[in-house]
Amino acid sequence: MGARRSRIDHKLSIISIAYALLFAYTHGWTPIVVKNITQLGPQISPDVTQVSRDGGYSVLLNGQIIWLYDDTECLDRDGKQLSFVSNTAAYAKDANKNVSMLLDFGVEAVGKDKKTGKTNYAILADTTVATGGWIGFSPDELDFNERRKGTERVAIWPGTSPTPYSTSQAFLFAPLVYVDNKPQDPSKEYQARGMTLLSISASSRGPIADRQGDLIISGLQVAYGGFSSLLGYTSTEKPQNLNDRDVYLFGMTQGGLQLARASVGKLTDFSKYSFWDPTQLKFVKNPSRLNEKDYKKIYLPGSFSSGSIFYSPYFNTFLMIYFNKFVDSTFRIRFLDLNIPVGNDPIWSKQGKRGRGIAPEDVEALVKYAWSPEQELYKSPPGKGGFNYAGMAHPEYFNRQYFAPSLYPKGTSASQRRNQWYGSKLVLEKDAGGDGKHLLVSWTSQLRGGFNSGIYQIQLAKVEFDVVPDNAKGNFPSAAASSSTPTLSLAPSIQDPTVAPPASSAPHTIPSKASSTELTSTGSAGRIAPQPWISDSGLLFQCCKLDT
Repeated sequence: MGARRSRIDHKLSIISIAYALLFAYTHGWTPIVVKNITQLGPQISPDVTQVSRDGGYSVLLNGQIIWLYDDTECLDRDGKQLSFVSNTAAYAKDANKNVSMLLDFGVEAVGKDKKTGKTNYAILADTTVATGGWIGFSPDELDFNERRKGTERVAIWPGTSPTPYSTSQAFLFAPLVYVDNKPQDPSKEYQARGMTLLSISASSRGPIADRQGDLIISGLQVAYGGFSSLLGYTSTEKPQNLNDRDVYLFGMTQGGLQLARASVGKLTDFSKYSFWDPTQLKFVKNPSRLNEKDYKKIYLPGSFSSGSIFYSPYFNTFLMIYFNKFVDSTFRIRFLDLNIPVGNDPIWSKQGKRGRGIAPEDVEALVKYAWSPEQELYKSPPGKGGFNYAGMAHPEYFNRQYFAPSLYPKGTSASQRRNQWYGSKLVLEKDAGGDGKHLLVSWTSQLRGGFNSGIYQIQLAKVEFDVVPDNAKGNFPSAAASSSTPTLSLAPSIQDPTVAPPASSAPHTIPSKASSTELTSTGSAGRIAPQPWISDSGLLFQCCKLDT
């Protein structure tokens, strides 16, 4: 979410005694062991004079790692605003040489620095906060922003990482938010309008985001997909359709995570969704209540503010890595415990589907097994401006099994259903110890706090897991082999973006002025490698005013 919304959510969220007791009850030992954590420092945007942005989500498509951001402001060397939009996107410049380096798009020259004479560069400087950013606004949204310029705006924030539905395309449910810069009631600075659906692809001209309609999920509903979404086989409870997939959409509430399911071909039609009812252990037609407080009616009770859910080929199960709302800058982790089936379904028994583990496409397992107790993974060092937020995992790094096997083009042999290895400057594949043993995580650091004048920066760290203890190997049975099902055809409700995106979201060309800084093995340009657990506060920016 955007910078100020995340901070207000953190500061104003009231954690009840019941939640505190729930945290104490679920916070226990799990067999996941962390061997080492190395802080890598901030992301670097060499093509821009200065940039302050938050979020930091990612997806691998068409051989490119796309990074997505929420509110983004560019400044000159004295802190004067050059541009400000509600979202931007970039490519990893060379993920094998330096995981921190970015290639920004829409960069433009915006005059010269009066002191040095050097040219200033900003992202999307030809647009304003009213016209959006990388993700285009609808005509009604543009009209609203133009009429309310300086007082209120509609913002589109990516909010979480996109979900691939092939090796070249992904979808994303992004929140539409009304932002009131000077609300009479501070708690109403941010009001949810709902969720819009994007189709995302990677072209030679840059990342492309294509809106799939306006409002898919109303702001009066749980923001399904806003926390995470996964694509999997259709349910074992109905006749199998190998040309279809189900999407599982997780939404955050004050009480925890709620879950919805829809056919990938029906994502634009909320009336076709079904919703998990824990009291009946099945999906039902009626949506969960937005402010449900009865923990028995919540998919996963607890506190969540951002996070990632993904299949780990190292642990052979799904992991959940997240920040909660305790404002302590700490990553938490849970795993789907295949030793604890929920219900009496003979297909989903101990040790996985029919006792043979689970494959990445077996997303239905998320309602057939229990999540492990919560465990602390890593306490990220806060910036000078206060606590960190927007903690995310990025499993496309250090992992050649990022894509589920069935997402590869038809005719791809089993041995070729592997993506490229990313992050080899930090960890060579031959020395890694397996796909997913190392994991990249990110968070937004507040280099300077303040509701309207903060400075924000995406920071990175690498987590290395240790071997699974002998007495816990039963929790992570060998992975089930994915069947060679037909490649999923493009979903009818998700349109294939054209090569030339709409004008409101067309990527721009990078000026040729920037040449890459010579990189060292430190993972940062010409700086000493940060030590594990030690804060790296280099590359501080001057000023960043987020009021519009």
